[in-house]
Amino acid sequence: MILYHGSNVGVEAPKLLKVQRSLDFGKGFYTTSDFDQATKWAQRTARIRKEGEAFVTCYELRDSDITNLKVLRFDKPDEKWLEFVTSNRKNILKTNDWDLIIGPVANDQTFPTIILYLDGFIDADSCIRQLLPQKLKDQYTFKTEKALSFLKFIEGKKV
Repeated sequence: MILYHGSNVGVEAPKLLKVQRSLDFGKGFYTTSDFDQATKWAQRTARIRKEGEAFVTCYELRDSDITNLKVLRFDKPDEKWLEFVTSNRKNILKTNDWDLIIGPVANDQTFPTIILYLDGFIDADSCIRQLLPQKLKDQYTFKTEKALSFLKFIEGKKV
């Protein structure tokens, strides 16, 4: 499969950063199978950081390599996904020994709904019902060096 990483720079050799803001699946190297989603991430990152240019880097990950990893997969935005994402966003998830986490991304359109849930204005069922009609893109978060070693650089391009 082909995965994309959007940033303000090309990333030929991905690394796990020591300091990183709290994201859906915690610290890690984030990719998606959706080129348009990666492009949006790249444009947003370049705009926020006010340096570099929007850049999407393409990688190959073989399905056979995934079987060598400890994988946590969320097939849809359900209550387990919601609890996992909110724990990471609050930076309270303590145990996270996965090599790779795959699942829907809480993007800019979904996050206001998740904030309502985090603040206690809606319950988990209501939050998930509001998220389901949105066509959530996927994300593949590489959590370990072992997982990153399976990503094969293909090319990078300015977008």
